[in-house]
Amino acid sequence: MKKSLVILIVTSSLLVASCRSTKKIQTAIGKKDSTAIVVVPSDNGHADSFSFIRQNYSRILGNRITFTTFSAKVDVDYEDGDGKKYNVNAHVRMYADSVIWISITAILGIEGLRAYITRDSVKLINKQDKIYSARSVSYLQEVTALPLDLRSLQDLLVGNPVFLDSNIVSYSHTGNTISLLSIGEFFKHLLTIEETNKLIQSSKLDDLDELRNRTCYLTYSDYEQKKGVHFSTRRTISVSEKKKLDISLNFKQYDFNETLSFPFNIPKNYDRN
Repeated sequence: MKKSLVILIVTSSLLVASCRSTKKIQTAIGKKDSTAIVVVPSDNGHADSFSFIRQNYSRILGNRITFTTFSAKVDVDYEDGDGKKYNVNAHVRMYADSVIWISITAILGIEGLRAYITRDSVKLINKQDKIYSARSVSYLQEVTALPLDLRSLQDLLVGNPVFLDSNIVSYSHTGNTISLLSIGEFFKHLLTIEETNKLIQSSKLDDLDELRNRTCYLTYSDYEQKKGVHFSTRRTISVSEKKKLDISLNFKQYDFNETLSFPFNIPKNYDRN
């Protein structure tokens, strides 16, 4: 099992943001005011269009999942651009704004990889090859060319929208779904929600750079409500450019705000790099 597999599992959804260089995207995100809504309303510019968009955007923000701790067991199916398929189990534990802990098991339930991610560092124990690696958090960006940080990874894992842009230019209302289209500096994002509860159904991001022509489509389904939280237990990610990447996440078990431990003991006989 390659050590980068854990990065893939944690960050697969964030492939949608790889439209430009990491440095440029980070700068843009840092400058974005997430509370401001810029709207070019559809429906011939009527004032009620602005109100409609504002209300739905506010409800989306209101559905954000907040937590102190989170744990989950996830079945991960992955097919790369060459048609190779993988299936692994991921055990995830998180402490809000502090730690992401991941254990990856594959055949016969044998642990192959363990990760410990903080605001500043990424630490990996490759149990198959007996290697311990320690890097700064920028390692995530080097491996994936994505603007990753601890908070965005935690949002991804609990099912919060990632890279939700407040620059909403239009909307559509079809049947029992509402779609909001935002255009940022690097990509356009079509976010579709259910009309009544405002829960995310899908997220589609298209690269504004036509030379890249990169598209990512995410789906969220099988919502459950536990402890007042609406949680999507099944998600898919499909990324296409020159090749296609398909990932399916099936959350078999999850809990919020339980007492957790984050064991990360480094065997003395492991090589370090």
